[in-house]
Amino acid sequence: MDATVPPRLAPLLAQYDWAAERLLARLTGPDMDSGDGERVRVDPLTDAEYLWEPAPGAWNVRRRTDGPGPGATVLAGSGAWGRDGGRPHPWPPPLTTIAWRMEHLSTMLAGRADHTVGTRSRVDDETEVPGDAASGIEALRTGLAAWREALTSADDAALDEVGRSTYPDGDDAEQPFLEIVWWVNQELLHHGAEIALLRDLHRALVASA
Repeated sequence: MDATVPPRLAPLLAQYDWAAERLLARLTGPDMDSGDGERVRVDPLTDAEYLWEPAPGAWNVRRRTDGPGPGATVLAGSGAWGRDGGRPHPWPPPLTTIAWRMEHLSTMLAGRADHTVGTRSRVDDETEVPGDAASGIEALRTGLAAWREALTSADDAALDEVGRSTYPDGDDAEQPFLEIVWWVNQELLHHGAEIALLRDLHRALVASA
């Protein structure tokens, strides 16, 4: 770890790096750390997995010409594809696909980075939504790198700065930056685990067919 990283940030940055590394390896292969140091084989994410809807009514990314999916009122983002969304969210919350979760993470990471060390003008709905696995992985990789740059720009005083991030789709402007760092880590950890589980379920489904 860089000696210039504030001691309070160091464990959270290490956690972030580990979660990002494992998620990208889980999506791209050819192998990954199983958690105990053993390397296990991983196939690259396919388009079929990326868009697989594990249950009826799942939220996904869709061609804009097809319109929103069940329970959604908008297709968020820009470009030929959009992500199911709309408020208020249905209850119970819809199951979401790998594509939906990856796009959510990518947009959130890039948006928060821009509103911390960038132009502070990025709008989520202006972000192009990837319609295939390779593009989705690249967007995720870009978002992960952008947020890491925002993290390493912070000195110890910045960790207590309220509103250091002005990301509009959260309460960032009302929170010390260290709270936002913690929040983003848990977003990456829990969505990364969900994506990994969906890959396992898809593999089991294909194997049993």
